[in-house]
Amino acid sequence: MNCIIVEDQPPAQRILKKYLEELGSCTLAGTFNDPLKALAFLQQEPVDLLFLDIHLPKISGIELLKSLPYKPKVILTTAFPEYALESYELDVVDYLLKPFSFQRFVKAVGKVPLQEYSQDSSVYDVKKECFIKVGYDHVRIAFEDILYLMADGDYCEIILWEKKYLSAEPLKNWLEILDENFFIRVHKSFIVNSSKINKVSGTQIYLENGKRIPLGRAYKEGFAQRFLN
Repeated sequence: MNCIIVEDQPPAQRILKKYLEELGSCTLAGTFNDPLKALAFLQQEPVDLLFLDIHLPKISGIELLKSLPYKPKVILTTAFPEYALESYELDVVDYLLKPFSFQRFVKAVGKVPLQEYSQDSSVYDVKKECFIKVGYDHVRIAFEDILYLMADGDYCEIILWEKKYLSAEPLKNWLEILDENFFIRVHKSFIVNSSKINKVSGTQIYLENGKRIPLGRAYKEGFAQRFLN
C-alpha cells in the first residue's frame, strides 16, 4: 500500500516512520507538516492509506479529510480521545491514541481491507503475529501458538506449548492486540485462545495442554454467548 503521514510533531513522525519500516508492507510516499501541502499532494497523487493527526496548523485533520475529492483509508493519530465518535462517523479505519505501541499500530494497519490493494499477503500476515520485547531482544510470536495469557502484576505472561514469555504490556492492553474472534478474557487474570479449548466444565476451562483455567463469574455469560452457544 502507498501511504503518507500528515503530522506536525517531529517525534510522532519519527515513531510512525519507524513503525512503517518495521512493518514493511507499506510504501511511504511522503510526510507533511503542513496539511494544505498534504491536501495539494493528495489531489494529484492518490494514496491507499493516510496516517492523519487531528490537531494541525491552518486546518484540522478532520477538515482535511472532508476536503478530499476521494476517500483513502485513514488511520487517525491523536492525543485527544474526544474526537473518536466524530472520526468513526467519517468511516476511518482506526483511531490511534498517542502514545501507542507497535503492536497496536500493527493491529490498526491490519484492519485495512486487503482485497482493495495488492495481493501481497504481508498485511494479512501481520494480523496473525506480533513482536514482544524480551530482555534486549524482540521475539516474534504467532497468535495461533498462544494458549493463554496470565496477568502477573503490571506484566503479563504469554504461554505457548513449550515456552512462555513475560511481556511488559499489561493484560488489558493485549485485548486490543489479539484477534477478538479467537481470544477472550475469561477471568480478571486470564485471556484464553478459544481454539485451544478442549472442554468447559462449570467454572473450569480445560486447554489442549491439560492446563485448567478458571472461568470468572463476571465473564461466564459473555464467554457462553460467544463460544458455547
